[in-house]
Amino acid sequence: MALIPEVQEHYGTLEQFIGGEWAPSRSADVRETTNPATGEAIAAYPQATTEEARAAVEAADRAYGVWRDVCLRDRARLLFDLRAKLEERFDRLTRILSQDHGRTIGEARGSVRRVIENVESACSAAYRLVRDNEHLDQLATGIDQYLVYEPLGAFLIITPGNIPMHAWSSFVPYALAAGCTVVVSPSRQDPVAADAITRAAAEVGFPPGTINLVHGGRAINRFILDQPEIQGVGLIGSTAAAWDLHRQCGELGKPSSLNGNGKNNVVVMPDADLDQVAQWLLRSCFGMGGQRCLGSDNVIVVGDRHDELKERFVAAARGMRLGYGLDEDTELGPMCTLAGKEKVLAWIDRALAEGAKVVLDGRDPAVPGYENGHFLAPTILEDGNPDAQTAKEESFGPVAVLMRASGLDEALDWINNKTLYGHSACIFTASGKTARRFTREALVGNVGVNVAVPQPYAFFPLGSKRESFLGTAKSRMASMRLFLDEKTVTARWV
Repeated sequence: MALIPEVQEHYGTLEQFIGGEWAPSRSADVRETTNPATGEAIAAYPQATTEEARAAVEAADRAYGVWRDVCLRDRARLLFDLRAKLEERFDRLTRILSQDHGRTIGEARGSVRRVIENVESACSAAYRLVRDNEHLDQLATGIDQYLVYEPLGAFLIITPGNIPMHAWSSFVPYALAAGCTVVVSPSRQDPVAADAITRAAAEVGFPPGTINLVHGGRAINRFILDQPEIQGVGLIGSTAAAWDLHRQCGELGKPSSLNGNGKNNVVVMPDADLDQVAQWLLRSCFGMGGQRCLGSDNVIVVGDRHDELKERFVAAARGMRLGYGLDEDTELGPMCTLAGKEKVLAWIDRALAEGAKVVLDGRDPAVPGYENGHFLAPTILEDGNPDAQTAKEESFGPVAVLMRASGLDEALDWINNKTLYGHSACIFTASGKTARRFTREALVGNVGVNVAVPQPYAFFPLGSKRESFLGTAKSRMASMRLFLDEKTVTARWV
């Protein structure tokens, strides 16, 4: 199949979007971002100055005074217009995402579709406010009481490198639905994707300053969160970053939704269809290059079918085609960054030092025509030790570690007690009784039963637990609790 054309070979020096205006940064710190498949630069981006960050905060605060007073039907109309704009830009956004992040075009299409679904969900959240507000007539003689939800103000939204557009949509449309404004600080791994979705939103007609974009980093994020006009923060990223922001929010008394790392497990029961499981594992362990919040790298095989599954899984993984994500024949793209690739290689080395053995080695793949890309092929290890450090921390790459468990009790013990994280876990089984027990007892926020990736739909929260989530409200629909505050009114008129 032919290679889909890039939107642009190079996107120039990216600008900041502040107060409804695109403007070049005055920062002397300008860096390059590369196409992970080719290793070639595709854009330059500035590290925002504190003056620029402050200007974005002031713009968001001014816009809040306007946006919060926009009537509900007009606010919803603009959200519907945003949905239409994203549909109009669908092809462009998917190609940019594949070029900037490295994922396959199919994965990019799925991601942008999730963005649109989040906007649809935010539209419903706006109208849901009518239902959530409550009124009690004649609470006492001549006294009425009612509850209303009010927007809090301007928020900092921090998006990660693995899902730059999807994470944007997990917060921004809901903030707008609530009547809040945002300053978005995207990951430095794929800033072109952040620029592209902001440009789409900028054409919709929101009041100037409702959405702002600054290319920052941790120091700028801390500076923005420290500003008195900023009411709180939404993050999808690492647990280390989440803890830093959580402590800062504690000192400042600000609410947060902080989504961090995971260590996800797949449990394969003896009654599972192993041919089907092998195909599911390709997506679970290797999809998006393993750089997926809800992907897994621990594969816990219960019973005596370990070798059968290993044979099928290796055969399926060996056949995956590596290449540029804009080639529709590609099944596995590159790692997003060279640094990310090197971290995965170090993780594999540590797993081997901890006793795991190589079954399929994807550490040095040949990808003709893309010799400078950040590629890793599927790597499958076996004899994983549940007490090893690598069994407790995610590889965040295209790696699977086969582990043998004597029964479901042992598998649940590993999931619940061998790691601090509680992002997701999946089980493959033909038994409803087994699935029900697993669903009830696994200490994770997202459970999959005979699905490769337990991705909640937009109107469900990303229900992570333990150190996979810190804060006061989960993302997506649940983030409305982050952006809104309650007010009760008691009135006497007689």
